[in-house]
Amino acid sequence: MPRDRIPVTIEGRDLELSNLDKVLYPAAGFTKGEVIDYYTRIAPILLPHLRGRVVTRIRYPNGVDEAHFFEKNKPGGTPDWVRLERLPVPGSTRSRETIDFVVVDELATLVWLANLAAIELHTPQWRVGADPDLLVVDLDPGAPAGLRECCAVAVLMRDRLADSGIAAYPKTSGKKGMQLCCPISGTQPADVVAGFAHAVAEELAAMVPGSITAKMAKQLRPGKVFIDWSQNVAAKTTVTPYSLRAGSSPTASTPLTWDEVVAMATGEMPARQFGPDEVLSRIDAHGDLLAGLLTPGPVVPS
Repeated sequence: MPRDRIPVTIEGRDLELSNLDKVLYPAAGFTKGEVIDYYTRIAPILLPHLRGRVVTRIRYPNGVDEAHFFEKNKPGGTPDWVRLERLPVPGSTRSRETIDFVVVDELATLVWLANLAAIELHTPQWRVGADPDLLVVDLDPGAPAGLRECCAVAVLMRDRLADSGIAAYPKTSGKKGMQLCCPISGTQPADVVAGFAHAVAEELAAMVPGSITAKMAKQLRPGKVFIDWSQNVAAKTTVTPYSLRAGSSPTASTPLTWDEVVAMATGEMPARQFGPDEVLSRIDAHGDLLAGLLTPGPVVPS
């Protein structure tokens, strides 16, 4: 066996790790081994958010500065113990009627994907065989607006959703903006959930038209926060909580407290993204701030 391949057994699953010293974030010197270490350490908190959801991966085999690709289908050489779900993909750009999706239900699968340089994990708002159990609002800033402005809009969105009996949990995107994740009943189709999210986005945009837009046209976004309600369409995915993101330095999609969101919105604390070590420290301090997403929520107004 080549010296750069290391056999490991994780909870009874046999796999090989390779090229652990390969630098995936050149500007930060962050290696594949460190990516695997992060995902291993965050797994007890991350796995409940992944279980039962098919995973789209963004792979960076030669690091974040080189070519990357989205991967939905199972990769070649997938171990026979990895859970797969064959699902229809209407409108596939490759004219495929179905795809064998990977589902990350256990630590070994998570480590296996990390070893494939699957830096980013993205999941839908539904679990396999069910209707959406999450409503997600993506807040995307158009420069010069940034995360601080997103936090201000998040507070407005939180209060509006609360008026409909829906609790919102904030997290950074790990890139420019943030998302609000809301547990819902899992008994309504995606078009109903998306329709409600669209209506609320349009309502807030009409309330604060100088700062918010609910329109997808990029030319309307400079200086505004785009409320992307379309994350709730059945075909869409959102970066999974705690997933790493590709950038000059490693960051992760990080849950926030509402006190932190308000402090970022008012400038009392810097509005910024968080690195993997910070995320792990926050787990020690707060536990899983998104644990409320794992319990079904209310029906959305239709």
